[in-house]
Amino acid sequence: MQKTIDYIPGIALFLAGAITGVLVSRKTPGQPETTENGASGVSGAGPLSSAAAQELRRSVSNLESRLAAQETATAARLGQIESRLEEHSGKLAAIPSTSQIVSAMEQLLTKTMVSLDDRLTTQAHSIEVLKTTVSQTDSLLEKVLESLDSLQANAETSGAAEDGLFSRAV
Repeated sequence: MQKTIDYIPGIALFLAGAITGVLVSRKTPGQPETTENGASGVSGAGPLSSAAAQELRRSVSNLESRLAAQETATAARLGQIESRLEEHSGKLAAIPSTSQIVSAMEQLLTKTMVSLDDRLTTQAHSIEVLKTTVSQTDSLLEKVLESLDSLQANAETSGAAEDGLFSRAV
């Protein structure tokens, strides 16, 4: 794009020169052609009239002003394009790459799996402690029941012996 802009002034100057050449080589009606040494003849260019020179100057200045306006417009448009390119580059740089997304997902999944594994381990430990507690409670309850049965048996045997003592005394 920059190379194209660099050619514009050269093209404008070429066109101005071509227009100048055409205007200079034009024959004005009623004016004889002169030769290189100033004699009238069939070939050569006639002298340039002040009106033609003014027209030529006006045409060249018009072309130069149009060229300047075109260069200004082109520079403004190029500036807009460059700013949009910078904006898009910034946005593109802010977007994470596929590998970054995959890596983040792997880290998240690993963290979740570790958390789940820890919770399951804690629950398994709690279940083992509960089983041990229930087993110990069952054992203790069994001993308490055996103790109660033996106390009851002892109470019955001692109660029968006391009843026997009371009945003989009468």
